[in-house]
Amino acid sequence: MFGKALFTVALALLATASPVTHDSESSIRIPLQKRGSLTNPDGTVNFDAVIRDRVKLQNKHRQNMLNLQRNTGSIPQGIHIPEPATMPDSVQKRQSLPLTDQSNNVEWTGAVSVGTPAQKFVIDFDTGSSDFWIPSSSCSSCSSHSTYDASSSSSSKQLSTGSFNISYEDGSTAAGDVYTDTVSVAGVSVTGQTVAAVTTESGQFQQSPEDGLMGLAFQAISSVNAVPYFFTAVSQKAVKQSVFSVKLASSGAELYIGGTDSSLYSGDIEYHDLSSKTGYWQIGGASATVNGKSVGSGFDTIIDTGTTLMYGPSDAVEKFYAGISGSQQGDQGTYTYPCDAKPTIEFSWGGNSWAISADSFNAGSSDSDSSQCMGALGVQDIGDNTWLLGDTFIRNVYVAFDAGNNAVGFAKLS
Repeated sequence: MFGKALFTVALALLATASPVTHDSESSIRIPLQKRGSLTNPDGTVNFDAVIRDRVKLQNKHRQNMLNLQRNTGSIPQGIHIPEPATMPDSVQKRQSLPLTDQSNNVEWTGAVSVGTPAQKFVIDFDTGSSDFWIPSSSCSSCSSHSTYDASSSSSSKQLSTGSFNISYEDGSTAAGDVYTDTVSVAGVSVTGQTVAAVTTESGQFQQSPEDGLMGLAFQAISSVNAVPYFFTAVSQKAVKQSVFSVKLASSGAELYIGGTDSSLYSGDIEYHDLSSKTGYWQIGGASATVNGKSVGSGFDTIIDTGTTLMYGPSDAVEKFYAGISGSQQGDQGTYTYPCDAKPTIEFSWGGNSWAISADSFNAGSSDSDSSQCMGALGVQDIGDNTWLLGDTFIRNVYVAFDAGNNAVGFAKLS
């Protein structure tokens, strides 16, 4: 269900001004790989991986809100800064897992070049964060990854103030120095891009397949208050459109920077304005139905490629599963439902209804002898009346992120 797939970054260098069309012959494509799974080979759910996804999200959201408060001086009413999350004692920590089990959280990875001459890295792309970080050559614990040697780049400049700190899902942290340098994704280069070079790295990241991460959300939640890469590309006119878009699928998936790929969707893209200045790709006025019956309305949604599952407030999630006969509340904010159920789940923002397939929603059976399967919606307090929709939702639609008009759009997959 969440198996490996080949991805592409496509960059619209000569696209027209319309945010919903592009000239496919003008695109540049590079392969990206989607790594990891939430299900074991026997079809049962990897409960440790599900909990890691939830803890990772809580720590990422906490850091984002602390960044927002520091960068802007306040946070919107109804937004909560949660306590740091750690893995429960009953869950095996990531450091002790073999390498083949490391990427249990689905990630988008692809090649990014930094510096002059170019130094190449495998990077995870995330619309739920805003920093670009890679391991530094002075990191003694980063030997399993490509590292950034700032002294070897003629375009590198270390910033005299500021440092970078990140929290991992096991509660450990990493820190490093901050530079500016030339950064290129599939040949689209920007200059003076802020790059955090990590000098310490936790054990779980030492075994991860990606070297670092590139955030595609807004500057307000940057740990170093820096302009993210895509916004730099727009301001430097490295792309003709202020839109990037994504299709997630087991085959033919694509991240398109600088427009949309009309061959991957049908009809028009239905755009919705951002509803918050939290720094997320967050839109409001959402409603949800289960088997044709309303289970929630008027809530906000964060669209996040960096999170595998979906999350919502406790009361809202309880009401959601009440629409699926035989559902049961589990541990750590999870719910199960009968494996033979095929619930019809749809979200709407006042226009079309966007369905989640039964296969996408089913995260796997609780164990090999169980008739209960884990649902791909869990409990997480992100903010008042706010849900987060990760890859479980995104893989069912074509999604466009419009930085110029502060909007998120959806279209039906071709």
